[in-house]
Amino acid sequence: MRTKLFYSVRFLIPVMLVLASVQIQAQVIVPDAPVPADNPNYPGNDPWTAACAQESFNEYFVEITWAGTANSTNEFVLELSDGNGSFASAVELGRVDDQNTNNTFLMSFALPTNTRGNGYKMRVRSTDPVSTSPESAAYEMYYMDVTGNLNISQLGDGVPPGQICSTGPVTLQVDNIPNPETYQYIWYRSGSPMAGESGHTLNVTQSAMYQAVIDYGNTCTGSGNTDSNIVDVTIGSSGQGIFITPPSKTALCSGDTETLSINATDPSWSYKWYKNGAAIAGATSSTFTVDASISGFEGDYQVEISSSSICTERSAAITMTNSDGFTVTRLNDPNVVLLPAQTETLSISTTATGPTYKWFRNNIEIAGATGASYDASQEGTYYAEITQGGGTCPGTIKNSETTTVVTPASFEITIDYAAAYTSCVNTDIVLALQTINAVLADNSKIDVTSDVSSSFTYQWKKDGVNVSGATSENISLTNPGENGNYILEGNLSTYTATSNSLAVQLLTNETIAITSSGTVFCSSANPITIDTTTDLTTESFAWQRDGIDINTTDFALSITETGVYRLVIAKNGCDLISNEITITPLDPNLITLNPSDTIIFPEGTSRVVTASGGTAYRWYDSDNNEIGTTDSFTFTSEGDYTLIANIDECQVTRQITVEYLDTFKVPNVITPNGDGANDQWILPNSYSNKTDVNVIIYNDKGIELLNVTDYQNNWPESSMAFPQQNMVFYYVIKNASETLKQGTITVIR
Repeated sequence: MRTKLFYSVRFLIPVMLVLASVQIQAQVIVPDAPVPADNPNYPGNDPWTAACAQESFNEYFVEITWAGTANSTNEFVLELSDGNGSFASAVELGRVDDQNTNNTFLMSFALPTNTRGNGYKMRVRSTDPVSTSPESAAYEMYYMDVTGNLNISQLGDGVPPGQICSTGPVTLQVDNIPNPETYQYIWYRSGSPMAGESGHTLNVTQSAMYQAVIDYGNTCTGSGNTDSNIVDVTIGSSGQGIFITPPSKTALCSGDTETLSINATDPSWSYKWYKNGAAIAGATSSTFTVDASISGFEGDYQVEISSSSICTERSAAITMTNSDGFTVTRLNDPNVVLLPAQTETLSISTTATGPTYKWFRNNIEIAGATGASYDASQEGTYYAEITQGGGTCPGTIKNSETTTVVTPASFEITIDYAAAYTSCVNTDIVLALQTINAVLADNSKIDVTSDVSSSFTYQWKKDGVNVSGATSENISLTNPGENGNYILEGNLSTYTATSNSLAVQLLTNETIAITSSGTVFCSSANPITIDTTTDLTTESFAWQRDGIDINTTDFALSITETGVYRLVIAKNGCDLISNEITITPLDPNLITLNPSDTIIFPEGTSRVVTASGGTAYRWYDSDNNEIGTTDSFTFTSEGDYTLIANIDECQVTRQITVEYLDTFKVPNVITPNGDGANDQWILPNSYSNKTDVNVIIYNDKGIELLNVTDYQNNWPESSMAFPQQNMVFYYVIKNASETLKQGTITVIR
């Protein structure tokens, strides 16, 4: 063992010297820190001192200088720190691979959109060889994603308040940009910056003029153009304390008026009246008259005062209501069809106290029509007038909604399918009355279905012939014998109406089924037969492959091509389609074995192999004797076996190799003395005779004596001489990915 260690060390020393030599001759790059450079696309400018980027401009350049020698695969990478100058999570701004022979070059970059700060630094890295430059100086860098005017308000509603009067502190806030809390701001009080205030809200405790801008640093803020509106805040003012003098009444009857007035006036004040928060046009005096005869007068009223010497102030609201609170409800339909020699009852209901009624036709009062209902016998437009006899506002008058009474020139009937319908798909369908329109003299139409549908008598017709017993508003069709074109005829008094026509083409409820002798096609010598139990003798039919007719005469089909097959029979003008059978080509991979590799087990034991994917199986030994017919077989002896698996009429053959598991180890001693025992180095089957296993043998000086794959257990050859009594050799057994075994072989002579 001492000898082996000695030679191993001696072998490593040259390797270490070679590695040291390679490192001494390795290439080196020494980059300088990047420095700002003029933008060559806008020549004549000085190099930038701060980066103020925005959507319309975001292109900057740095000059990169380096010394040394770069490999051809080298890339220069420009990196950006965070706003505090830390490169712990450096951001890559760009990289180039075409400057490996230029010791000075320009490189462009764009600021990331989340860049905002005064302490950003840059550096340059090379990748081959690896090197990093010193950090640059710190720079102001801002991506100005907001470049429009800010809005500040008290309520956060986006409305500039202009002036705020308050008895205590108020809060102003930026409210017109997304996520305003993610920015830093500069707040100004009467033109002077406020120290320590940088958030998107400001607590105001002093009377002054307030404004804000986004803080984009000393250089970039001015070009951001984010100046906000100015808010004039007065703190400690309770206002004038104005209010509306309580009126004599706030609930008005029709025709009443009530004048609202402010409790105090001043010649310097301007006035504006509001209803439900909206300014009333022209209402600019100290009083305002509410007129109950104007529809919609009800609401909340306020008065606002303003002046250059006071804060704008709005009073509390006074609510004005309508005492004429009774309702009038029309009980009949808005459109009524009047048939000859008939009348139609029109009626209303009301919540009025002690009501009296008057009915009008075409805006002319109908003599004697003074009840809650009226029987109309003429066409025209009718309404009722209701007068309240008691309650809060006696004498108040309200009109009902109008009713149009028409005498039709004719009727129009429309029918439709009562459910989703597709010709030759549906096996049943209901046809139903959909609409009845009264057609007036001017050809205008009124939907009167709900009024008159129950008064009509009906008759369904198929292909112009009455359908016996089909006299309701709908007809149910359930078999192909009822296929045809349908109309509905309706009769009412002297009127007869015929509907539109609907075609019905039902599919029969019959089904046809086809079967096949197999579904896997292997050769034209073994055709597949597709057949049906349906009697095709009197039928018009077609066999189809992939939707195309291929045979219209044979009752059974002999298949020699793959595809999707079906049978189509013409029935009552529709195609009755069978189930589909898919014929696929033979795929040998459908037959699988578990386990799938060479079967190895210790001698004296057994191993079960299971096949799947077939319809029948036959197992054979190496002498072609059948040894099994099920989907699995238990092997007890090594050798070569064959499986023939059927998929329908097709056969797939699989070869199976069964080996005994090696039970001995790699020998470390051999005695090549010609006595036939232990003369050669014999490896287990898992290592010998394997084309993917590499066997290497070295002598004690590290010289390679053997390097083969598919080792045949034939070392040493008989001609090999061993000059010493006991010699030690070294072996390595490996495959493509790993060393499987290594050790020593002692040759005893």
